[in-house]
Amino acid sequence: MRILNASGCLDALTAPDVARSLDAFVTKTVTPRPREGNAPVRIAETDVGMLNSIGLANPGRDVFLAETLPQVREVGVPVWISVGGFAAHEYAETCARLEDVTIELNLSCPNVDEAADSAAAIVAACRVATKLPLYAKLSPANWDISEVAQAVQAAGADGLSLVNTMRGTALDELLRPRLGTWSGGLSGPALKPIALAAVHACWRATELPIVGMGGVMSGRDALELVAVGAQDVALGTVLFRDPEAPERVRSELAAELATIGVADVDDVRGVAHEGGAASLLSLTR
Repeated sequence: MRILNASGCLDALTAPDVARSLDAFVTKTVTPRPREGNAPVRIAETDVGMLNSIGLANPGRDVFLAETLPQVREVGVPVWISVGGFAAHEYAETCARLEDVTIELNLSCPNVDEAADSAAAIVAACRVATKLPLYAKLSPANWDISEVAQAVQAAGADGLSLVNTMRGTALDELLRPRLGTWSGGLSGPALKPIALAAVHACWRATELPIVGMGGVMSGRDALELVAVGAQDVALGTVLFRDPEAPERVRSELAAELATIGVADVDDVRGVAHEGGAASLLSLTR
């Protein structure tokens, strides 16, 4: 099991030591043209997690490829690039210019107004444009996320990233929206049950490897995502308050495995599904 960061939750250039503690670094989403992002306020804490309304702020594809990416590579860990856009051809054009990376297609940002093409159409266009690994990052807002997962698998996705944030709102003491855009993406502990349900459903519906994310604060959280089917786990909100989270989560995960008497985390994958508990019992006897 690898530990990654969720896109947008870590800047490898300002915190290279934290990035090096990961098994792979995922960049902030890159769009074809520069974006200033949404109006402030962009981040608000809540009792159950964090709301953000960054709005895909980034320097644009040309500057990213010429300046940012070479610096990110110097950090020394495998690089995943989060690719965004507002039509299938925009995603594909970016993918065609990438080399020696894994691509995460951001198909589900809740903080932009423009409507992208369907997830399957975007994946299909990118599959034609590149032979690099393609992971589709899906929204948990769709009630039947497994249907979307099956569609992107058929279109050529190599894996899934589950899940992106859920849209939420918070009010201040005077009952005014705390974010400049009124609503934003909710991450943190409240997202974990949603992530577990999404990974569980997509593991049953597809044969794709899954990066599970959403509310991972501890080794136990990571273990539960693996139990419902995740192959890898990404840390998000926790990185804002605990730069040592990657090493701490690894240590806590090892302790959790020792407690249940399992040596290899891969042996836990899928045990939350029907029949899995019996397999886990056989491992621990």
